[in-house]
Amino acid sequence: MTPIPNLTTRAARAGAHSPPGRALPLAPALHQTTVNTYPDLAALHRVLDGEEDGQVYYRFGHYNGQVLERAVADLEGATDAVATASGMAALTGIVLALVEAGGHVVADRNAYGGTRHLLDVDLPRLGIETTLVDAADLAEVERALTRRTGLLLVEALTNPTVRVPDLPALVDLAAGFGATVAVDATFAGPALFRPLDHGADLVWHSIPKYLGGHSAAMGGIVAGDSGLVDLVRQSVVSLGATLGPFDAWMALLGLKTLPLRMRAHTQGAAVVAEFLAGHPAVARVHHPSLPGHPHATTAARLYPDGTGGMLSFELAGGRPAVDELIRRLGPAIPLSPSLADVATTLVHPATTTHRSLPPDELAALGITEGLIRLSVGVEDPADLVAELGAALG
Repeated sequence: MTPIPNLTTRAARAGAHSPPGRALPLAPALHQTTVNTYPDLAALHRVLDGEEDGQVYYRFGHYNGQVLERAVADLEGATDAVATASGMAALTGIVLALVEAGGHVVADRNAYGGTRHLLDVDLPRLGIETTLVDAADLAEVERALTRRTGLLLVEALTNPTVRVPDLPALVDLAAGFGATVAVDATFAGPALFRPLDHGADLVWHSIPKYLGGHSAAMGGIVAGDSGLVDLVRQSVVSLGATLGPFDAWMALLGLKTLPLRMRAHTQGAAVVAEFLAGHPAVARVHHPSLPGHPHATTAARLYPDGTGGMLSFELAGGRPAVDELIRRLGPAIPLSPSLADVATTLVHPATTTHRSLPPDELAALGITEGLIRLSVGVEDPADLVAELGAALG
């Protein structure tokens, strides 16, 4: 090729065609580009037609997203996965791919506030009806299911009161009505619980939580059978809800330590839950490791390695006690409206994650003004107990 003397042209093309060499990087490579080039139309069409692996345009998928998808699919025991811009984008992609106007969804009322907003506000505007149930009450779920039900939505561990639905039993119920079962496993992750192993059709996660683990990578992901995932992928592409390369790359870095982190989260949460359950300032603790938890037996059967780092507890002093505890804990255990970081954080669900729900609904769900959701990190549990004890007085 004849050298180009013009500096402007050379700058525009700088570094575009430098081969990486034969050595492979130990860490996954970051391909921060929105588009790829091809030598001819035939090569491009082979990728577009699915005859060869490759990437074309970022909204259709890209290298880092595909690496992450394959990794999560492998961990979940799935045949395929699709990465999305957020956990809510994952859920929206599932619903819009599998339920049409006039369709019916059955969903657990004990769900994340963002999920409830989608079910309560957005889906009715699209002509999709939702029946809310207590997913731990099998009789109530069975009454809600109909031949028109296209989707049963549940959380593996509910947010914020850590209830434990009996997923195998729910799968059996849904099968009798031909409904697809999709599970939000954000609180558990595949190191502790794999919904597909128990018969679920799809599993989804909010990536910034346990999968990423460091509050750095945004995104969501859906895993399951390749036929269903392909439908969700088409929905995600149409919505423009594809995860970006950098976040996919960051998520994969965090994913590598997932089993190690989950052991520490689980052990710490059990210790902290036991401490809080015996403290006079605490009226109630929600954690499946405690004997008084309503689903302790189900948790022991489905989660032999424990239920992760999430718990919630209610202060006897109500909202004033919450404000005082947050102030006393200061930067050691900060107020943070997310979860599953390696550092312990807390949040006030009634005014953050579930603030869209009316007071009577919050009360029915056990989300009181005195309730705190605690995300136990990987710190030494003795340190956490000491800090909480000092702050509680």
